[in-house]
Amino acid sequence: MPVEPIRFYNRYTRSVETEQVYGEKWLRWSYETALGRLAVAALLKRAWFSHWYGWRMNRSISAQKVVPFILDYGLNTAEFAKGPFEFQTFNEFFYRALKKEARPIAEGDEVAVLPADGRHLMFPDVDATDGFYVKGVKFSLAELFGDEDLARTFAGGAMVISRLCPVDYHRFHFPVAGTPSEPRLINGYLFSVNPIALRRNAGYLVQNKRAVTLIDTPQFGRVAMFEVGATCVGSIKNVFPEGRPVAKGAEKGFFTFGGSCVITVFQKGRIRFDEDLVAQSAQQIETYARMGDRLGVAS
Repeated sequence: MPVEPIRFYNRYTRSVETEQVYGEKWLRWSYETALGRLAVAALLKRAWFSHWYGWRMNRSISAQKVVPFILDYGLNTAEFAKGPFEFQTFNEFFYRALKKEARPIAEGDEVAVLPADGRHLMFPDVDATDGFYVKGVKFSLAELFGDEDLARTFAGGAMVISRLCPVDYHRFHFPVAGTPSEPRLINGYLFSVNPIALRRNAGYLVQNKRAVTLIDTPQFGRVAMFEVGATCVGSIKNVFPEGRPVAKGAEKGFFTFGGSCVITVFQKGRIRFDEDLVAQSAQQIETYARMGDRLGVAS
């Protein structure tokens, strides 16, 4: 069977590019072979496996991986708040901070921004879409929220799936200004969130461990923001001041090592996504864009 590459639309170059997937051979073996899927079910989706791998990335010897990783993936070190040789472990490098000017926040009270660097899919009406990563492959809001009553308040709403690769900046930020609730943890497994896995079963996103925060806003109504863990991401760290107003673009938290995902859900009729983002998503093609860039406007 021919290998289908992971392609995405780059918002800045306005071209379709092929993703350089970290650990691609391992991912394809895990999710595209019978023996690999057995290993996922028995081992890789379990929290202890990710905790073990996270322990390895927190050892001082792991710092030796930082510079080769930067060179292999062509990361822009001028954005880093710290120099490449200042990180004590690979995990510290992984959830690195950036200089404030590296991620300007799109202006305007009526403008929402992307919550994270990554590859994004937009769904103006999540209930009406025929699939997320491929047609016919999706999940319900009730499964995502783990709460049918809460899911009903977002019925017919708009959703953004923001997928962070290991090469991306791994802090996530508030897409809108408002007052956030305390995050609610929904325990689960730790499947991969790479399209290699999600094209087979998008339901992994709602089977995985995740945290949900509700944000009450004057312009967008209530907004739900989920941080979704994944294989080798056993830890979701929220660091914002609960119950106090936050600015758009304010840091919300960070993921430790591995690819991961942020899902943002708006209530029905409260946002109009930018057309360039919607056009690619209609073809199940993710758009690469950075945190702080325009997502859409209140409607």
